Amino acid sequence: MVRKILAVLAGLIATSLAVMIVQQLGHYLYPLPPGTDPNDIEAIKKYVETAPFMAKFFVIISYAVGALTGGFVSTKIARDSSRAPAFIVGSIFLLISIYMMFTIPSPIWFWVLGVAAWGLVLVGYQLALKKSM
Repeated sequence: MVRKILAVLAGLIATSLAVMIVQQLGHYLYPLPPGTDPNDIEAIKKYVETAPFMAKFFVIISYAVGALTGGFVSTKIARDSSRAPAFIVGSIFLLISIYMMFTIPSPIWFWVLGVAAWGLVLVGYQLALKKSM
């Protein structure tokens, strides 16, 4: 039981880091307009309305990389074939993503891909199982 709790915590940390790194790369390639405060939610909402497609798509890429990473790490640390740790990690981040999509209005394609990307947590789970064979 303790191992599964640690697996979830490690999966959450790994997912957070993966999402952060990919989103930082996206911000580097598609920076906010000069003078935009990244902590001002209204300024971010306004930016998202006119942001280039790839600026938005980097968020989806970050979700996908995060899901794969979280599923893989949580399964490796759990050291068993239970899907629970990977499922918990994916579920938590799915809820966070949905909250963010309500907070910052997003186009429908973003919603579809943003929700679907977290299914990749199960691909990370499968990869971890294959690596242990």
